Amino acid sequence: MTNRKQLFWATTALMSGVLMAGAASAQSTASQAVEERATQVGDVVVTGARGPRAIEGVVAENNPKSRATITDRYIGTQAAGQTILNSINLLPGVNFTNNDAFGGAGGDLTIRGFDAARVSLTQDGIPLNDTGNYAIYSNQQLDPELIQRAAVNLGTTDVDSPTASATGGTVNYITRRPAKDFGFILQPSLGEYGYKRIFALLDTGEIGPWGTTAWFSASKTTYDHFVGAGGVDKMQLNGRIYQPLGDNGDFISVTAHYNENRNEFMPRVTLAQFKAGNAYDRDDYNTVRSQATAINPSNTGNIRGQSRFTLSDSLRLTIDPSFQYTLAHGGGTQTMSETDPQLRGNSTAAGVDLNGDGVINGATRVTLFRPNITNTHRYAVTSSLIWDAAEDHQFRLAYTFDWGRHRQTGQFGYLDANGFPEDPFAGRNGRPVKLPDGTILQRRNRLSYAMLNQIAAEYRGSFFNDAVDVTLGARAPFFDRELNNYCYQRDTFNAYCTTQVGTPVAGTDLVTFPVSSMNGSASNQYGKPRSFDKQYDAFLPNAGVTWKFAPNQSLYASYAEGFSAPRTDDLYDVVDVNPEPETTNSYDLGYRYQSGTIIASIAAWKTDYANRIVRTFDEAAGIFLTRNVGDVTLQGIDGQIGWSPMDKLSLTASFTYTDSEVKNDLPNGKDTSGKPIFIPTAGNQLVETPDWQFGGRVAYSIGKFDLGLQGKYVGERFSNDINTEVAPDYLTFDLDVRYNLASVGAGGSYIQLNVINLFNEEYLGDITTSTTGSAQYQLGAPRTAMVTLRASF
Repeated sequence: MTNRKQLFWATTALMSGVLMAGAASAQSTASQAVEERATQVGDVVVTGARGPRAIEGVVAENNPKSRATITDRYIGTQAAGQTILNSINLLPGVNFTNNDAFGGAGGDLTIRGFDAARVSLTQDGIPLNDTGNYAIYSNQQLDPELIQRAAVNLGTTDVDSPTASATGGTVNYITRRPAKDFGFILQPSLGEYGYKRIFALLDTGEIGPWGTTAWFSASKTTYDHFVGAGGVDKMQLNGRIYQPLGDNGDFISVTAHYNENRNEFMPRVTLAQFKAGNAYDRDDYNTVRSQATAINPSNTGNIRGQSRFTLSDSLRLTIDPSFQYTLAHGGGTQTMSETDPQLRGNSTAAGVDLNGDGVINGATRVTLFRPNITNTHRYAVTSSLIWDAAEDHQFRLAYTFDWGRHRQTGQFGYLDANGFPEDPFAGRNGRPVKLPDGTILQRRNRLSYAMLNQIAAEYRGSFFNDAVDVTLGARAPFFDRELNNYCYQRDTFNAYCTTQVGTPVAGTDLVTFPVSSMNGSASNQYGKPRSFDKQYDAFLPNAGVTWKFAPNQSLYASYAEGFSAPRTDDLYDVVDVNPEPETTNSYDLGYRYQSGTIIASIAAWKTDYANRIVRTFDEAAGIFLTRNVGDVTLQGIDGQIGWSPMDKLSLTASFTYTDSEVKNDLPNGKDTSGKPIFIPTAGNQLVETPDWQFGGRVAYSIGKFDLGLQGKYVGERFSNDINTEVAPDYLTFDLDVRYNLASVGAGGSYIQLNVINLFNEEYLGDITTSTTGSAQYQLGAPRTAMVTLRASF
C-alpha cells in the first residue's frame, strides 16, 4: 500500500500539468435542453462537425461535475456491431471487460470501483438496468451506428436520473436523429471466428407538409466463440420518427428498439489454469458437447417517446414516456431420476415417465433443460418543467415514475435427441415437465413489482459576467418493492417448488423435504412461501460550481449524494436480514483547459460509501446470505487530454488511479458456541478494482486513409474479498484503418479494417469474484481481425 501511494503522488506531480477532459451531454430531453442552453454558441469544432468541441474521443465539458463523453465520430472507428460499453473503455474511471472481440457475448463494467449493478445505464434517458438486481446486459444495447454520443457521469447522477440504484455514476447514450435528406446505408462485415454481420439503415428525409423525418434499421450478426462450443446469433430492429414543432427546438419523437440474442455462455478458467498456459486451446473447451448446458437467450425491446413544448417565452415542458419488455434467461441442465420425490408432488404416483418409454423406473436418469427465466414489463415517464427566470437564472422541477413487473420462473423443459433444448425458453414456451398432481416441474417461481416515484428540483445560475456558474439540486426517490415467492426457499439462489407437504422444524418457520436432486444432501430445510413489501426513500442533494478564472481555463467542484435500494436477490433469503440501502457521499475537485487544439481536465475525487452489501456463503447454515460489510472509502484522481498538434493528427490519453479501503470485517454467522464469525476484510481493497488504468489513442489521416491505434492498460485486480488472489495486469492495443470511398454513392462510403488485441495479449477479463476462495475468470479475446464495407447512398 505504501509503495502504491508513493507512486500515486509522484505520478500526480508529473501529470497534473497535462491531464485531462470534459462535454455537454445529458440524459433526458430536459437535461439535454438545460445543458444546450448552458453551452456557449459558436464553440470551436475541431472535428469539423457541429456540436461541442471534440478531439477524437475527448469532448469539452462545461458542467460542474466529472463527466466524459464520446461522439459518433469515435464510435464509428470501433469494430462494427461493438457494444457501446466497450467504446467507452478508454474514458477515465471506466473499465469494461468484453467477453469476446465483437461484443455479442456480454461483458462487465466498473466505474471508479463501483460494479455495473451500482451504475445507472440509460438510453435517451430511460433506465435499462434490470428492475430486480440492477444488472446491465452489454450485449443487448443499441447498434453503435445509431448512437450519436455516449456520456459517463463519474460518481454522480443527473438531477432527474430515473434510478434507485446508482451510487457509482451513470452511462447514457443518445440515439441519432433522422437526417433531413433521403439516404440509405448498407454495411456488411466479415471477420475471424466466422464473424458475419449485415447492417442496413434507411433515412426517409423530410416527408409530408410538416417536415416529418424518420429512419429504420436492421442488423444480423453471427459468429463462433473463440473458445468453447457455440457462438452468437443476434438480430436487431430499430426505428425512429421525429416531428419538429416549429423552429424553436420543440419536437415529438417516437423510437422503437428490438433485440434478439441466441448465444451460449463461454467457459471460464481459474487463475491456476491460466498461469499453467495453453488456456486458450485446452482440448476440453472444444470437444463436441450439448450446448444446452449453458444457453443464454434473450428477447428485449422498448418504445421510447420524447417531447418538448414551449409554453411561454420562459417556460418549457418535456415529457419522456417509455415501455420496455424483457424475456431472458441463463440456464443449464439437470439430471433427475424418474422417481425423484419432487416429481411426485402431493400425489401417490411413483414418479414421471421422463424418457417416454412407458415405464417409470428409479434407475432411469434423464437430463432435462433447467432455465432461470426472467420476464419484465416496465412502464416509465420522466418529465420536467423548465423556467428561465432570467438570462442567467434557470429553475427545473422534475418528476419520474417507473413501474416494473418482474416475473422470475424456471419451468423445466426437454432436450431433443441431439441434446439441445426443444425450446430456448424451456417449459415456459415449449413442452413442460408435467407432474402427476397437475402442476409442472419448476426450479423457482417469484413475482416482484418495483415502483419508483421521484421528484427533483434544480437551480442553475451564472454570476460575475458568466465567470461563475452554480448548480444546486436535489432528488427524492420513493421506492417500493412488492415481493411474492410461491416456492419454498433456502436462500435467494435455491428454491424448492413443490406441492408436497413439508415437515415443520420445531422452533422455526422452516420445513424439511425428502432429499432429492433439487435440494441435494447438504440441506433440505426451506422457508415457506411468503409475500411482503419493502419501502425505501431518500433525500439526495447535489451542488456544483465552476469558476472560469482565465481564458480557456476553469476550476470546478461538486458534491452529490447517492442511493441504492436493496435488490430482490437481497430480499428473497430465507433469513430476513432487512438490509439498509447503500448510500454514498461523493466529492470532486477538478481543473479544465479548453482551446482550439487542446482539451484537458483532471479531477481529484473521494466517495464515502456506507452499507455496502455483499453475498457470502454461511458454511454453518449451508446457505448464501446478504451481509452488510459496512463502510468503504474510495478516492483517487483521473483525467484525460485531447491534443491536435497539426491538421489531421490527434492524440488522446486518459489515466485513472483508484484507492479503495473496506473499513470493517465481514460478519459471517456464528460458530457452534454462538460466537460471531468474521471474515477478515478490514483494510482490504474492493474486488475487480485496478489501482491504475491508462488509455490512449493516436489518429492520423493521410490522403484517403484514416489510421487509428489505441491501447488500454489495466492494473492488477483482487478477485476475492480477503485479497489473497490477484488477477494479473494487462495491456492491449486495437488498430483501425479506413479507406474512404468518396466516389462511391453519396459520400461517407468506406472500407475499414479493425484488429482487436493487435499483439495477441493473453489476459483475464471479467471476474466471477469470491469471498474467500478462488475466482472464475473469462479469458480476454485473442487477436481478432474484421473488415467492414460501408456503402452510403
